[in-house]
Amino acid sequence: MESNSTLIEVKVGALIMDPNTNSPIVVLKGIDSETVLPIWVGAFEANAIALEIEKVVAQRPMTHDLLRNLVIECGLSPKCIVINDLLDNTFYARIEFADLNGDAVLLDSRPSDAIALALRLDCPIFVEKKVIDLSTAEQKQTDQSDDSPPDDWPELIG
Repeated sequence: MESNSTLIEVKVGALIMDPNTNSPIVVLKGIDSETVLPIWVGAFEANAIALEIEKVVAQRPMTHDLLRNLVIECGLSPKCIVINDLLDNTFYARIEFADLNGDAVLLDSRPSDAIALALRLDCPIFVEKKVIDLSTAEQKQTDQSDDSPPDDWPELIG
């Protein structure tokens, strides 16, 4: 993990549907903080996350199961995933592994795919603090330009 940025450890707190767009949202909650970060994801990725949360085993490996098997067979050790940027309402992530020599292997990923893989590999999920700050700033800007009442994420999580 990069030591020059502040990382906040999170877990999947909820998988909900946006009532306005009917799009799935993965809500990440801070493990040792009050951090709440909603990330809109695609239907297939939401399904992959839901299947792993519910420990449903498909008859044949799904894409993220295949990736997990490939990681293991290639001798990579999962370290963590990091949601590391937010640009133009698009989140970015990286998956961090160590190879057989202990050298870092970093892969860029969509956060939804990284989360689905992290759940399967049982590795921690982190969000860079700057992403939380950017998300909060974007949400405030959206709330100011929108006449609808602000969403109350913690209430949705329960």
